[in-house]
Parts: sequence; structure tokens; C-alpha cells
Amino acid sequence: MSSSSLRRTGPRVFSVLRGAAGVAPRRRIVDLSYSAHFMDFHGSSIPGSMKKLLVTRLSHDFREAVVLQAAAPVPTPGDGDLLVRNRFVGINASDINYSAGRYDPSVKLPFDVGFEGVGEVVGLGLSASAHHTVGEAVAYFSDGAFAEYTVVPSKKAVSVPAAKPEFLSLLLSGATAYVALKRLGDLAPGDTVLVTAAAGGTGQFAVQFAKRAGCHVIGTCSSDEKAGFLKTIGCDRPINYVAEDLGQTLRREYPSGVDVVYESVGGAVFDVAVNALANKGRLIVIGFISGYRSLSGIPSIRGGTLPVKLLQKSASVRGFFLPHFLHDYQDALGSMMEMLARGKLVCEVDRGEMAPEGSFVGLESVFRAVEHMYAGKNLGKVVVEVAPPAVASSKL
Repeated sequence: MSSSSLRRTGPRVFSVLRGAAGVAPRRRIVDLSYSAHFMDFHGSSIPGSMKKLLVTRLSHDFREAVVLQAAAPVPTPGDGDLLVRNRFVGINASDINYSAGRYDPSVKLPFDVGFEGVGEVVGLGLSASAHHTVGEAVAYFSDGAFAEYTVVPSKKAVSVPAAKPEFLSLLLSGATAYVALKRLGDLAPGDTVLVTAAAGGTGQFAVQFAKRAGCHVIGTCSSDEKAGFLKTIGCDRPINYVAEDLGQTLRREYPSGVDVVYESVGGAVFDVAVNALANKGRLIVIGFISGYRSLSGIPSIRGGTLPVKLLQKSASVRGFFLPHFLHDYQDALGSMMEMLARGKLVCEVDRGEMAPEGSFVGLESVFRAVEHMYAGKNLGKVVVEVAPPAVASSKL
């Protein structure tokens, strides 16, 4: 039978036997190699086209760089891949660095965008079936998440109890805080830790992990509402920098300085943080969001005085980029999942319920969600409900 005939008649469904001693459960999976319209786990036909976001122009202006493609072909997974119907996708400050081509200046246009998602497996390759099943809920950290369906290498997918947005907050934001503080923070009980943008996607986790390590935690934020939230997750001293001068407050209340800074803002906040370091203090740079929307992507700092300030205090500035620490990733994710299951970890998500135009639903709202985050209006991790359309019923 020709491949065109197979496309007309539908997918080939077969069983895979797995197990020990010749006794194994029989499981139906879908042979995806010949059909662009294959069967999902509800026994319904997956559409041949979908919506997705595509970078067509390199720019730090997300709306300028990205377009919504209304009828992109639904991709077919390879042997070791999963096809995931996305239910929620995560918004990250780095999305605009990616759309500007800053991570790979040689990247060829157009290209997919989005780093993380959570949804259900609706198709998979043969070798991927050794670890995942059709119908399973998975979260993943992989390129091309801003789409209704995404092909994900099975090794990048993590099984989760349900396709809920809270799990998204762990993949990148939570893992960054967990690994950065573990590897570069050298936290000790009694240390004073400053977390900038503490009520944001990754800051909320840095606050909780520092507190679990027995530290006194200071967190910066931009509203009294966020300050109240920070108190609920253990922050000892929230500082609303809109109402209080951050530098003056730190000098007055912490004259001996702070031992560790978890810093994601850059610019003037970075300068204040350097000045606030105690002797042998460690400042961990996990980002500098204040510069991402500029043409260069780099905020200005008082770099000329940095060497002498660090020398006088035997202090250090340490950069952290999660892809350089992937050997720690599985351990971090496993530990956080366990904490979450035991009710020992808060994963606050912002779905845009309080946004002027309403909740972030549909890929069209990714643009609004990015702007919401950059306006500093988010409380927790910003997520978008993809809400792919219901698939048509099909009987084979």
C-alpha cells in the first residue's frame, strides 16, 4: 500500500509488548510515520494544521519579531519524540532575547519560539513508547513551545500528575533558583540573602529555597500586594522599591551587608546590590531584564568601580546560565516535584486574571503576556492557556 493510500485510510495502530519473563501489558500506540492525520488518545482525528508563533524578523520588540501563523502543519514526531498537545505555555524574560537572535546570531529565519509547555501526549515514536504513553501528561523544557502542538524529544519531557500550569513554573524558573543557589550560593544557616524581583517567576523560588537553607531573606518588589505575597512564602523583609529607596533601606537595616544576592534585574539595581555585599559576599547574576528591551540588550552599570569594590570585600560576582548546569537538572526537578507533592513549595502562577483585557487564553495572548511581565505587573510565573480547539470525532 502506498503512503498516499495510508494517509487516506488513516494511521496504522499496533501493539507493543513490554515486560519481563514474557508477561507484559499490551499497549496500543500509533505508527506516525505515514500519516499527517493520526489518532490521539481520545480516538479523535488530530487536525492537519494548527496555530503557532514564528519569529520572522530579529528584534527585541516581541510584537515586531513574531507573527501568529494560523495554519501551520501539525508536526510528526520521530522515533524518539513525543507529540504534545499544549495546554499551557510559560512566558520568560528571555523570550525576547531569543526573538532578537541574541543566543545564536547565526540563526536562520524563520524559527519557532517558546521554551516550555505542559500538555498531553497525543502521539509518539516507537522508542519513545518505552518511557511515555499516549494520554500521559508531561511538562517539557524545549524549543518551539508557542504552538498548539509541539514535538518534544522524549528525554526532555517530564511526567506530571496533570497538565496544570503550576508545573511549568518548575521547569525553568524553579530549576534556575534551585541550581544557582545550590552551586553558586554557598548558602549557610544565618546568611542574609537578597532576592531581586522576588515576586516574579524565579524570584519566588529563590526566596523559598534560601529560607529552607536557614537564611534571612530580603526580597524586592514593586507593590504592597507583592510584598504581602512575599511574606506568605517566608520572606523576612520585603522591600517595595516604589515606596522605599532600596539602597538607603539596605544601608540602614543591614549595615554589615548581605551575604548572597540572587540578581535578575541589572542596571541600577545591580549597582545597589554590589554596594550592599558583605565581606566575602556572592552576587549571582541570573539575568538583567532591565536591558533586554534595549537595542544592545545590556543595561549600563558602574563597571569601572566593580574591581575595587570586589577586592575590598573579597566578594565575587558569579554568572549563572541554566544550560551550563544540565547535569543538575534532573535532581533539581525531582526534588522540587517532591516538595510540591508534600505541600512544601509554593508555585504561584499569573494567568492574567487581573489584566485589562482578561486572562491569557490562546496563542494570540502571548504578546499581551510578554508585555504584562515586562511592565512588572505579574505576581509569580506568567503562563498562557493555549486551549487548542477540540478535535473532530473519528471512528476507525
